[in-house]
Amino acid sequence: MYLLYKYTNYGRSIQGDLCAACIKCYLFVMKADKNALVLHKGQPAIIVSRDADKFEIQLESGTKRVREKDFVILSPGPVVRIADVLDKTPPPADFTEAAEFFRDEPATFTDISELVWGPLSPEFAWACWREISSSPWFLCTTPNEPVTVRSAEEAAELVRAAEQKSGEETARNEFTLRLKNSAAGKPGGIIRPNDDRFLQEIEALALGTAAKSKALSRAGLSETPQLAHAILLSCGYWNDERNPWPYRHGLSLSTPQIEVSRPEPDSGRLDLTAMDSWAIDNEWSADPDDAVSLDNGILWVHVADPAETVRPDTPADLAARSRGSTLYVPEGASRMLSDQALEYYGLGLTATSVALSFRIEFADNGSIADVSVHRTLIRVTRKTYREVSEQAQAPQFQELFKIAERNIARRKAAGAVFIELPEVHLAFDPDKPLADQISIDRVESLPAADMVREMMLIAGEAAALFAFKNRIPFQYASQDSPDIPSALPEGLAGEYRKRRSMRGRKVGTIPADHAGLGLGMYAQVTSPLRRYGDLVVHQQLHRYLAGEPLMDTDDMLMRIAAGDAAARECTLAERESNLHWKLVYLMRHPDWQGTGVVVDKAGTTATILVPELGMEDRIPLPDANLNDSVLLSASGISLPEQRVSFTPIK
Repeated sequence: MYLLYKYTNYGRSIQGDLCAACIKCYLFVMKADKNALVLHKGQPAIIVSRDADKFEIQLESGTKRVREKDFVILSPGPVVRIADVLDKTPPPADFTEAAEFFRDEPATFTDISELVWGPLSPEFAWACWREISSSPWFLCTTPNEPVTVRSAEEAAELVRAAEQKSGEETARNEFTLRLKNSAAGKPGGIIRPNDDRFLQEIEALALGTAAKSKALSRAGLSETPQLAHAILLSCGYWNDERNPWPYRHGLSLSTPQIEVSRPEPDSGRLDLTAMDSWAIDNEWSADPDDAVSLDNGILWVHVADPAETVRPDTPADLAARSRGSTLYVPEGASRMLSDQALEYYGLGLTATSVALSFRIEFADNGSIADVSVHRTLIRVTRKTYREVSEQAQAPQFQELFKIAERNIARRKAAGAVFIELPEVHLAFDPDKPLADQISIDRVESLPAADMVREMMLIAGEAAALFAFKNRIPFQYASQDSPDIPSALPEGLAGEYRKRRSMRGRKVGTIPADHAGLGLGMYAQVTSPLRRYGDLVVHQQLHRYLAGEPLMDTDDMLMRIAAGDAAARECTLAERESNLHWKLVYLMRHPDWQGTGVVVDKAGTTATILVPELGMEDRIPLPDANLNDSVLLSASGISLPEQRVSFTPIK
């Protein structure tokens, strides 16, 4: 459709029958002459000169040579200085009338500009283009393209969106200023709860679920989890109870809710319910997974049997593999398997329990003479270390202690390393008064704990021998010989030196010496509810006992590696979580004083061990000797940096 339209261009008139497609043609009537104002990559420029096929243009940043297709004419000029263009602002304008006027007719940028502002000098062309192209009424691509007029509804929606964006940007800028003030400890800091929506992004960095923070970046602050943690504490978004360390290792503080099938007690299990079995552990233990019993000199070590229904590559198995082990932090336990698995397979939690049991016979010298593995049904009584230690001479326990003493002597003769350093148990109870919520208790060395440890080591050695003898692909644990000095200091300093001399633990499918334990071969098999590696070997033993195809060595290695990597993250998270709560304890007890023991010296610096906290530090102590006791106070505590300074009290 053709329209009769009058085009006015800075005093020149062209009249004729033009369609919308002709507008672009018309715009090229304006020649690219010297001093014309053009648009180059969205920025204004002035044509300075031209040769055969190139133009020299002047931009705010300097001159540049370009081809004609690289720019679009805004005004034929003349414009002499680019500065004269950049400092212009057109009079205020209401585009409503222009939008209505051109609603059903094709229009150019020049048409709209002249209708709204009338004739303006060429220097105003850039400012007019900027106003029109940013207006919600018009859709403009470049000055040489027809302008599309939006409807009133579309324009109103764009205005609302722009106002919302502008308001959000203003709010974000104001928060950035408050964030800077908070980070610098100045007045005018973060306001809660108004700023909570902005703090969520910083929280993601503090928890390790995000690697960066735009909020911190905008404020010119370091994008580190430590700084994010400090800011969240300073403004009260977090309190000292918030423990971010498990999350930073990709771990959850909740137990998986993946269903585990109930075992069938009568499914061909060996009935040992006539025999007394004892599950012996700490008072705070809530997941009993091993028990012991004696039958005419034969030792039975019974282990919880979740592998009965947690088969390889089932949902429960995959979840356990991704976790690696149960996570124990002062807030509680995040189990590797579901609470349902503990209910079904924990030993002594019901009248009878299913187990995978190791029947072990001994030679006269205390070594293992024979071992067999059985799916069993047992009757378990739960006891604490203290209870059994007090009954060590009772008939039901006396022989177990003798077996343990004999095994300790055998391992010592083989070079086993025994390290006796103080341990503590931490717990957090939010229902107690603030000062008592965190408990740090020394773990007492009890004879029954040593006895149970030896029973579990015997079971691990027996399982390794059984797998090796029957050519079962298996997970073995080993450790190279430590480099312990021939002359060790006495006391805690000597124990500390032994610990530092130990080599790292290894796992694999080839049996090797475990020098630290003094065993020729060893496998961890006594905690399948808590360690994925133990669960895998139980799955393998189930296959062997049922006559099913075994997992091959490569398959075992893959499963072992995945579970071990996840378990290492749990170990780190537990260590950092325990340190977090120890620091919170010290912050809540600012008058704390305790005793440190010097366990190492390097020049004037001493390494001190604080037994009641299970902590160590390096402090200046030029005159101290090994095993000296030092009265200490604590200061300079930082939860984000996990730092504390112990200072001698003179």
